[in-house]
Amino acid sequence: MQRLVRLSGLFLALSFVLVSSLAAARADAPPLVLGQSCALTGPAQNLGLEMRAGLLAAFSLLNDEGGIHGREVILHSRDDGYEPDKAVRNTKSLIFGDRAFALIGAVGTPTAMAVEPLVRGSKMLFFGPFTGAEFLRTPFNPYVVNVRASYFQEMEMLAAYLVDQLQLTRVACFYQNDSYGYAGLKGIEIALAKRGMKLVSKGSYERNTVAVMGAMRDIYRAEPEVVVLAGAYSACAEFIKLSRNRIGTDLLFGSISFVGTESLRDALGAYGRGVVVSQVVPYPWDTNIALVREYQRAMSKYQHDAPLSFTTLEGFIVGRLFGKIALAVPGELSRESFLRTMAETRTFDLGGLLLEFGPEDNQGLDDIYLTTIYPEVRKLLD
Repeated sequence: MQRLVRLSGLFLALSFVLVSSLAAARADAPPLVLGQSCALTGPAQNLGLEMRAGLLAAFSLLNDEGGIHGREVILHSRDDGYEPDKAVRNTKSLIFGDRAFALIGAVGTPTAMAVEPLVRGSKMLFFGPFTGAEFLRTPFNPYVVNVRASYFQEMEMLAAYLVDQLQLTRVACFYQNDSYGYAGLKGIEIALAKRGMKLVSKGSYERNTVAVMGAMRDIYRAEPEVVVLAGAYSACAEFIKLSRNRIGTDLLFGSISFVGTESLRDALGAYGRGVVVSQVVPYPWDTNIALVREYQRAMSKYQHDAPLSFTTLEGFIVGRLFGKIALAVPGELSRESFLRTMAETRTFDLGGLLLEFGPEDNQGLDDIYLTTIYPEVRKLLD
């Protein structure tokens, strides 16, 4: 009996030493700093706040699991207000001041376009930006890793539904007057050209405003049946509400995912009837997917004040994928070893969601989903 007690005591002592040693090793390991420039204030702030919340939930879970081989992951987020000049200043500070290992979860096409030369010149890892812009995909840049499908793919899906299935022929486009809006505009023009069609009209507004009256005049003089949207939620909501009041309720609207689905729904209320939004990540309430269950638990535990949404889920996916790749790196973690491991592994299963990469293909997801937003966000097609 005394021998058992002594052995038990020895086991507890060894366990304590092991845990203490692991804790000390983790404490000695330098943190892995990641940088994010996004809109945390202004008319597009919900997009940045939600992307950040999803990332933080993923990294909190990762750190509780031991981090990256004992290294705590820390996210430094800086507010750019969805303005390119501020994004450039933030990016310089994150790269040269904070010495970030990677830039992650950047929000927006115009801001990404502004910082892309800086990212390319410094060979900085630009991971999981919240944009489907083509310039981040073609020409291929090995330091840019896209998680989501492209805007061209989203517009093709919208055209397949609105034109091929609903048989609508008079399509117009409302777009933001910058690189994001142009990407969406070009995407729908390409999709329509494949079907021997052209836009009947188009109209634009300026970023970070809701000045949409000029666009309404330009668009509705051609009497479209459907308007495809490439804008942020505040301007798109204003455009739809004014359109419903002046043109009528029969008009249909289709938007790509960057709009911010839940923010658009909340801004529109009953005006959201008949609005279709394409999505690039799974339905955030589909608990048949293990990843979604994990996401919901993590949001409840670490980011309970943030909503469940397509944007927070995208942030969570970006964070979990980053952690999975980093943990798979053999030996010393560097940007080059990270990218090499991603290229050699190719397929990553995040729990029912497969992301696949290939030679000169740094985009993990290609699937597009369609949803409607009234009275609640729901799948349009199963």
